[in-house]
Formats: sequence, structure tokens, C-alpha cells
Amino acid sequence: MPYFQTADYVSLFYTDYPGGDPVVFAHAWALNGDMWNYQLPDLLAAGLRCVTYDRRGHGRSDRPGTGYEIDTLADDLAALIDQLDLTNVTLIGHSMGAGEVVRYLTRHGAGRIARLVLSGTVTPKLLQSADNPDGIPADLAAQARAPMVRDIGDWMAMNGRDDYYRGSHRVSQQLLDWTMNTIAAVPVPILAQTSSAFLNADFRSELTKLTVPTLVIHGTADFAMPVDLTARKTAPLIPDCRLTIIDGAGHGLYLSEATRYNAALLEFITSATAPLEQAATSG
Repeated sequence: MPYFQTADYVSLFYTDYPGGDPVVFAHAWALNGDMWNYQLPDLLAAGLRCVTYDRRGHGRSDRPGTGYEIDTLADDLAALIDQLDLTNVTLIGHSMGAGEVVRYLTRHGAGRIARLVLSGTVTPKLLQSADNPDGIPADLAAQARAPMVRDIGDWMAMNGRDDYYRGSHRVSQQLLDWTMNTIAAVPVPILAQTSSAFLNADFRSELTKLTVPTLVIHGTADFAMPVDLTARKTAPLIPDCRLTIIDGAGHGLYLSEATRYNAALLEFITSATAPLEQAATSG
């Protein structure tokens, strides 16, 4: 199986499906690269090269005791892109993965990236503060996370496992079970560290510095990452951004709304071709 090595010698699993311009997928919190299985056929049929990977601590990748802050995870993504020498990349991140791809751009630049997709995003800032009064109060966030380190099954039940794939297509019980079993397979200390990383992150200033065309795609019934707290606040901060809202879709819209979701990705990839600085130069 293919692996790449990070700067701190952690081996991470990846898949690389051949094609033309590359699409790199960063998966959701507690899942792995297989969450993108129902995007791959449509994007491959369109002639795109598709690269998925398992975040450290997840799936088939190594489980080191450290490195679960957003900076290191973004550096892991950079190691993959550099090792495969990818250019003209469409970078897609879902949920926690959306934070990682934003941090990749602000730490490593947009030299290899043509466009960005933030899906079910955790941006711009989740926790409440004086300058983010609509955020989640810290005490409520702590209460919500407590069952996660006691019994992950209880945590899933409390967080609406049946709402995850809310949308026009109710996915099979097998896919719902796969999602929950994949989350449960991640060691509890890693679940705690990664959830803390994105919960405490503040991406607001970073979003204003993005220089590539960006698509923000989100569902109105996303109870994990409510659209008014996330997508609708994220899009206005990004200089060149399109906002696509899918009515009635939950956090797992990449499956429950796969047809519309994939169509939105492909339309964006084919139409958003020039980063801001390139457009300014040519103008």
C-alpha cells in the first residue's frame, strides 16, 4: 500500500487515482480518506486525478502520540502534495479538513493550488468570544464533548447520528454504520486532541488572505456545523468565493446529496481557473 512520510517521520496512507489535473481531498474529523468514495467515480470520469489520504492517527496511517494541532496537520498535507509534486491542485476539505486546507494555504502558500473547496466547514471560528458572540459557549462545548471520552456510542447518539446524512437521499444503514464504526475506531486521545484543535481554532484572519477561487458548500440541516455559524460567516471573508447552500442537507451531504454535491464540485473546477493574482496580472 502507498504511504508517504511526514517531516516528523510519521507514515500516512494515501491513494492516487491517475488522471489529469489533481484533486486532493482532506477528510472530516474522525473519518478517513474512504469518506470520498462516492465523489471519486464522477471526478475520475471527468478526467481528474484524485488523491485521498488518511490523517495521522486515522485509518491506515500511523498513530503517533503528538502532532494533532492544525499547524502540524497542514504540514502533513504539504508533505503529500510536495512528495507527489502536484500542481494546479483543487484542494477539497470537509469539516475539520476544511480548517486544514485553509491552514495549508496560509502556511505554505498557493503556489501549487488552483482552487479551494470548503465543505461542511468548521471555519471561521466556532467558540464564543467577545468578538464572536454567536459562537458556541465554552461550557456548552465542554459538556457536549464529555461523553466522547466516556463512551463514543453515547456521544454519537447525543449528536444525532440519524441526522448526519439528512437530505434528499437517505443513505443505507451500511453507510451510516461505516461512518459511526470509523469514528469509533479512532483512539479516544486522538479524538479528543483533534476535536480540541478545530474547536479552539480561529481562521478569520486567514480567510481574508486566501488568493485562490474558493467554493463554500454546506447544508441547511447541518446540525454538527450550523450553516449560520460557519459557511455563511466564512464566505464573506474570502476575497473570491462562491457560496452553495443545499437545502435540507446535513453534515454528510457528500453522500446524502452526492449527485448535487459532485455536480457543484465539477462546475466549480471547470469554471474557476485563475487565482486572484494571476487574474490581476492578466488584466
